[in-house]
Amino acid sequence: MKKIAYLIIGALCLQACSDTKKEESQAELFARIDTEIKANSKGYSTLKEATETIGHRLTGSTNGAKAEEFTYNLFKEYGFDDVTYQTFKVEAWARGEVSLDINDENFKVATLGHAPVEAHVTGEIVDMDNGLEADYTTNPDAVKGKISLVYISILPDSEEGLSNLHRSEKTALAIKYGAIGIIIINQVDNGVLLTGTASVTGELIPIPAVCIGKEDGMALKESLKSKKAIAKIDMTNTSDVIEARNVVATLPGSEIPQEEIIIGGHLDSWDLATGAIDNGIGSFAVIDIARAFKANNLQPKRTVKFVMFMGEEQGLLGSKYLVEQAIENNTIENIKYMMNLDMSGNPIGMNAGGELDNKQFFTDLGAAIQKQDTIYQNKFSNKSSLHSDHQPFMLEGVPILSVHSNLDRSIYGCYHSDCDDFNLVNEDHMKNTARFGTMMLCALADANTLPATKMDSETTKEFMIKNDLKDKLIIGNEWKWEE
Repeated sequence: MKKIAYLIIGALCLQACSDTKKEESQAELFARIDTEIKANSKGYSTLKEATETIGHRLTGSTNGAKAEEFTYNLFKEYGFDDVTYQTFKVEAWARGEVSLDINDENFKVATLGHAPVEAHVTGEIVDMDNGLEADYTTNPDAVKGKISLVYISILPDSEEGLSNLHRSEKTALAIKYGAIGIIIINQVDNGVLLTGTASVTGELIPIPAVCIGKEDGMALKESLKSKKAIAKIDMTNTSDVIEARNVVATLPGSEIPQEEIIIGGHLDSWDLATGAIDNGIGSFAVIDIARAFKANNLQPKRTVKFVMFMGEEQGLLGSKYLVEQAIENNTIENIKYMMNLDMSGNPIGMNAGGELDNKQFFTDLGAAIQKQDTIYQNKFSNKSSLHSDHQPFMLEGVPILSVHSNLDRSIYGCYHSDCDDFNLVNEDHMKNTARFGTMMLCALADANTLPATKMDSETTKEFMIKNDLKDKLIIGNEWKWEE
């Protein structure tokens, strides 16, 4: 009976999504969406099934291929006629064996992604604190021929105002200054180890890169104040060129189908656990939002593409390929917005990256969502960051949308670690992502006028500078503007 009622309401509704013609009609639509998702959301249950039947979703692995097929079939099950695989070749990395001995004592350790296929190095450990450029420039030869020890974040006793770097950027600096290896100290208590790529390019790095636990790392830092330490790192890994697949489900626009809104989340994960938080909660929320569009008969003006990206963890490989193909096919101008859900959940606001023409659009939209549920706090920001699938779009000037999450901070301790399993997932939080995310996407795809337009190259450059991203992009060989 509920399904029949929803179909009747959908048939009577003269507008498919929120086009802000009048406040009441938007409220009615959002209420209808809200009711349907509360009753029928499947993000939590499908993620549970995936973690139980597939496990991790490492790009290039048998599990990764199973995850691609699993989500392809979900889109089909939810009523999408146009579902495709976007196949790309990738040099897929997988861990093998690793050992770390320091002064002949064996340490618990995890290899970082894109470390060499084989490495056997022995060298003195040099404490480089936070591993920022300033830590090296004071003594440029400090790690030459030696092994760099750095903290994954910013040390608590550091000077104020320091901006942290990604682990891959810290590794790139160690390589730049001549290190023969790098040991990264995790910031999570109880000996948790993390993995993640140590490569800024997605290619193999020339030196071994490993992670040790916080307690071991901080004790090592303290010991280095009074005596030398010699480390021996041995590792073997594999790296082969294989095929991976983005999964793309397309909902054609009803009035201006040539304009596209992309919503995506990376489906792939690292292999130490099942990747339930990173990025199961994001990617499976995207699929649930797609389900909600079909279940609520939403037909916005613009075409919406729901994308499961692969290869994000190994260097944004899937999203870079999609953008490269759009440039090659002269369709990049068709992409009007990119909404990214990466470790996103229980939204309380929005972040809109790019030069905004109409900030009020987002504050009004947030107010409308808040009327459905005051859990949503209508927080708003206009900034950009790196290292997720929005980045390739952002560098082409495409406006970006993401959410401000309100998740239990304790789950982030399992980021890229062996504890990132389904027991961390909160069903209500996933449902809230689907509820509020559907409203956001619906309003954006059906807006009479979009709140931002694609930035030209010079404006994009200035936006990167304003967001303090220039130095990080230079380290990652992604800065495309000549000075």
